[in-house]
Amino acid sequence: MSKKLIVFLLATLVLASVHVVQAQQPKVYRVGVIHEGGPFNAAVDGLKDGLRELGFSEGAQYILEIRNVKGDPKAVGEAARSLEHEKVKLIYTLGTSVTAVVKRATTEVPIVFAAGSNPVGAGLVESFARPGGRITGVHYSSSELTAKRLEILKAILPELRRVVTFYNPRNEFALQGAKAAREAGRQLNIEIVERQVASVEELGPSMKALKAQDAEAYFYVVDAMVLSQAQFIIDTARAKKLPTMFGDYGLVKQGALVAYGVSYYEVGRLSAKYVHRILTGTSPQDLPVESFSRVGLAVNARTARELGVTIPQSLLLRADEVIQ
Repeated sequence: MSKKLIVFLLATLVLASVHVVQAQQPKVYRVGVIHEGGPFNAAVDGLKDGLRELGFSEGAQYILEIRNVKGDPKAVGEAARSLEHEKVKLIYTLGTSVTAVVKRATTEVPIVFAAGSNPVGAGLVESFARPGGRITGVHYSSSELTAKRLEILKAILPELRRVVTFYNPRNEFALQGAKAAREAGRQLNIEIVERQVASVEELGPSMKALKAQDAEAYFYVVDAMVLSQAQFIIDTARAKKLPTMFGDYGLVKQGALVAYGVSYYEVGRLSAKYVHRILTGTSPQDLPVESFSRVGLAVNARTARELGVTIPQSLLLRADEVIQ
């Protein structure tokens, strides 16, 4: 047998072995994630845990390509286009405004969303049962709870007359939230002091400039950019002795006085089944949008004591969690 033939056969065997090894190795999917930061990080943690419960281990079956735009809405479209160009298998989006931008900025990549506004009204999907196209996900209660949040804040502060809120006037969903807050405020004889901020850079000085006579509490209106700065708002408000009401249940553990809404961690955990099914071959249009409506009331008694606020016993008994 000639040396050339031996070399050829050996090379063939090596290549065959390589192909066998590659075939035996599990496929690792690349998943894009886009969010504005802050509390949305908890949803990413929930997503990872949910995928692990479904048998998908990070690093072994999938890799997350996370784009935390840190409260910069202008960076969302660029992040989406970049991820699609990099051929990720799908993009997971957090927030209605973020999802709307990602949908417009991309053309082919499947999208799984977690949105706090009605996804049909927001133009994300055709219907809950038949989303259509390449997008589906989880709708969680947030903007619908605006009036109830204001009622709870009024129960804690019976003399409440003015609350301040911040939102981006370029965010159509935030504008809708502000309108809902105004309507609820009229019913409760509470003035909504609106501070329009188009960026994180505008939010900081506006929050710091608040005076005692401006408002008696901070009230969150749905806005992903503002929510990304939740810890800053909480810390600044506490320094100003200003009670805070949020929609993210988890923020009470970070010092907010009260929150009424969903757990972002649990929203992410529920989203995992959509990510898992699309990665394993199911089309988004075959996955109906699911509503996550398990809301909770959380109160921080420690913050209340710092602020000199007395939480009614009836409210404490209703609370799902009280931070002592």
